[in-house]
Amino acid sequence: MASHSHIDPVRVAAFTMEVGLESALPTYSGGLGVLAGDTARAAADLGLPFVMVSLLHRRGYFRQSLDAEGNQVEEDVEWAPEEFLQPLDPRVRIMVEGEPVSVRSWVYRIRGPGEAEVPVYLLDTDLPENSAENRRITDHLYGGDRRLRLRQELVLGVAGVRMLRALKHDGIHTFHMNEGHSALLALELLREFGSGVGPDLDPAALQQATEAVRTRCVFTTHTPVPAGHDRFDLPLVEQVVGSERTGLLQASGVAEGGEVNLTAVALHFSRFTNGVALRHARLSREMFPGRDIQPITNGVHAATWTGDAFRALFDRHLPGWRQDPYLLRHAVGIPLDDIRAAHSEAKEVLHREIRKRTGIDFRSDRLTMAFARRAAPYKRADLLTSDLGRLRELAGKSGGLQIVYAGKAHPKDHAGKEMIRRVVAAGQELGDDLPLVYLEDYDMDLGRLLASGSDLWLNMPRKPLEASGTSGMKAALNGIPCLSILDGWWIEGHVEGVTGWAIDSGWDRPADDAEELDLLLRKLEETVLPLYYDDPLGWAEVMRFAITLNGSHFHTRRMLQEYVDRAYGMD
Repeated sequence: MASHSHIDPVRVAAFTMEVGLESALPTYSGGLGVLAGDTARAAADLGLPFVMVSLLHRRGYFRQSLDAEGNQVEEDVEWAPEEFLQPLDPRVRIMVEGEPVSVRSWVYRIRGPGEAEVPVYLLDTDLPENSAENRRITDHLYGGDRRLRLRQELVLGVAGVRMLRALKHDGIHTFHMNEGHSALLALELLREFGSGVGPDLDPAALQQATEAVRTRCVFTTHTPVPAGHDRFDLPLVEQVVGSERTGLLQASGVAEGGEVNLTAVALHFSRFTNGVALRHARLSREMFPGRDIQPITNGVHAATWTGDAFRALFDRHLPGWRQDPYLLRHAVGIPLDDIRAAHSEAKEVLHREIRKRTGIDFRSDRLTMAFARRAAPYKRADLLTSDLGRLRELAGKSGGLQIVYAGKAHPKDHAGKEMIRRVVAAGQELGDDLPLVYLEDYDMDLGRLLASGSDLWLNMPRKPLEASGTSGMKAALNGIPCLSILDGWWIEGHVEGVTGWAIDSGWDRPADDAEELDLLLRKLEETVLPLYYDDPLGWAEVMRFAITLNGSHFHTRRMLQEYVDRAYGMD
């Protein structure tokens, strides 16, 4: 944002544990972080008075490699923040386990049109005045134990607010908490607005301070099941956060059953709360009865996730689409042959990368299906490969099929790692009958290649655990239709046979692995593969509608405008 004299223009500060800025910066693990980065990019496009706060993660999430059996091996990421970021002078101090910890920040600047700019501040505790243990607080994303997670969340929330003040961002009227990780920022705002509010203060004074905090905070929840929300036992909270702050949480009624649920903290201190899809908002209201949780469906940053070939195509036919992705609704007028030509170019780029990484040649005349998600068990990467006989038979009946997988399992997620092993083993067993590869070290760059160069985007979450999902939105920007379980955003984006296909018969039916595998294979055999091989122009029409209907709507410009209109209260 352009600076005008000494007046700080920033009005909205978004806090997030992870943020996807570019592949070389290992400050994200998956969709939550990539969504945060896309949001910041959209804010820059719109020229919003917006900043983002996250952690530096000096050793990243992790670098993934797979051995011959598909066992995941994790390594720290070696990167130099000074090559990408500008260090800033201010230092702030917070108390962590009764010990002062110094925090500094680095800035990554996202440029928008003209002089518009969104700074992303990454907090860092690796300072010589801190103890060896405290210097490592901000090292790993989602690493360590519960104690380290809480220490990181204290730095993000409390030190994050203090850093914004030290950087002279004093005019912020909305603090946006992205998931419960940042909920402890409410404690710092309570301190600011409560003039020394303590647990022994008169309840009326605490209520007054709480209302002042609520006028400043909004909250987005991304997790559709209770087990996914951060909870910490009270003794641990008291140890890390301190007895006075813990007493404030208890006095505020957000510490129940001997624990603190950070989602409950965020809900309590927010004036507006939203889920990330229509169904997810409904599920969240069921999880938290009495809470008004509105839907704002996620989106992706169109100019970031559209591959080179389709960028050139849209530049030619729909000038201005990068700033205004709503223009993609006019993709309905792009000639089908142009769409087919752009896709062939993108597909060749992906196949070259597969050959480079694996030595395996994917054929350009064969349907390439992609599954690229975090390797979390609920995403069911191995559902497709659980009946290899039928899958091999299906590939033999049609013009053929080739499948590319990618995705990391959390280092402590043994079920996710086992799922990767099963998929790799399936690829080895299928051999030349059906080429199947698992690409290592899924990141933003690989995600862009997969979401632009495959023919079909596969998604198989166990209902109702997909809060939103965004990978299929990226594919749609590139004309790649989805074949997906009806969950998350796909309930809203799915038009059968027009934007893609549903694997199941209804979003309100319970998940059933055997039934959904049968439906998936039958949909491929009876509908998807015949259309691809027997009616190329019909397939291209589905591609064009995926762009026209889904690409033109499920983007962060639309999403962020909804936040501006409904959550931020900005003119």
